[in-house]
Amino acid sequence: MLLAESGINPYDQFRIGRNPDGTITRYMNLPRIKASLVASHGDPVVSKDLTLNPKNETRVRIYMPTSKLCSSNDDTRIPIIIFFAGSGWISINWDTILVHSQCSALTQEVHAIVVNVDYRIAPENRLPVQYEDAMDAVLWVREQALDTNGEQWIREYGDISRCYLHGSSNGGNMVFFTALEATRMELEPLRIAGNIMNQPLFGGMERTNSEMQSIDDPAFPLCVQDMFWELSLPEGVDRDIWYCNPMAEGPHTSAISKLGRCLVIGFCGDALIDRQQEFVTMLVKHQVQIEAQFSNIGFHAIELIDRETANDLVEIAKDFINKT
Repeated sequence: MLLAESGINPYDQFRIGRNPDGTITRYMNLPRIKASLVASHGDPVVSKDLTLNPKNETRVRIYMPTSKLCSSNDDTRIPIIIFFAGSGWISINWDTILVHSQCSALTQEVHAIVVNVDYRIAPENRLPVQYEDAMDAVLWVREQALDTNGEQWIREYGDISRCYLHGSSNGGNMVFFTALEATRMELEPLRIAGNIMNQPLFGGMERTNSEMQSIDDPAFPLCVQDMFWELSLPEGVDRDIWYCNPMAEGPHTSAISKLGRCLVIGFCGDALIDRQQEFVTMLVKHQVQIEAQFSNIGFHAIELIDRETANDLVEIAKDFINKT
């Protein structure tokens, strides 16, 4: 119906094709970049790739400020940001130039270790496996910090009492549900000190005003939003399952009040703005310590094409982290 109303084919727009076996073929190849352990030409950040879960073939890319590695007199430990890139659940984005730039900027400006998570993608892997991969990353960071043979940067330089979950779009959704799961686990001495949700991706069966206004949106039409959920949710459920609509009652509800500090960022030109503001209201109702920043100008994933906004988002995250 939405395809007929808008004239937009979401599969064509995202350059994907559906296969008879339920998988998709991705025809869009975004530019990718390899990690670099060598700081050439004064690079402020170095990075390396490591295996997260060999069974699931997931990985992490760790970013480290070069200045921290070069400082022999500074034994101050720095925060750790566990980062979930936006992908619409379906795109392989973790090692693209865009995501690499985001993580490098966070590393440099916040002066933190960033752990960029290569989580499994839909529809080949449907929710909730992405939440499982996210929690794998949290437990992996804890293990590296406590193991005498653990990953050197985390073990020697990271402050696991100051871990932050950070994600954009569906990555913001992952932050919320990973933080909820963390409240049910014994993670000490690791502590989730804050949760940063940039334009978190949510949905529901009843349309909001901002969603209805996006039917003809050239960048993020409603049919694309529906496609994301069609390809990522477990088969046989609708968009009111809590993975998509956290405002709906579910097994997650009782843990919401246990969340730590949260930052929600949004833009009034985003089709999801009504959902995000309703989400903030829900957090307030559950007495979560929440900071919300909604800009009058901007749209979903604007930071991917507007460098000034990308820089602003890094500064917002930096301010939030420095308040701890």
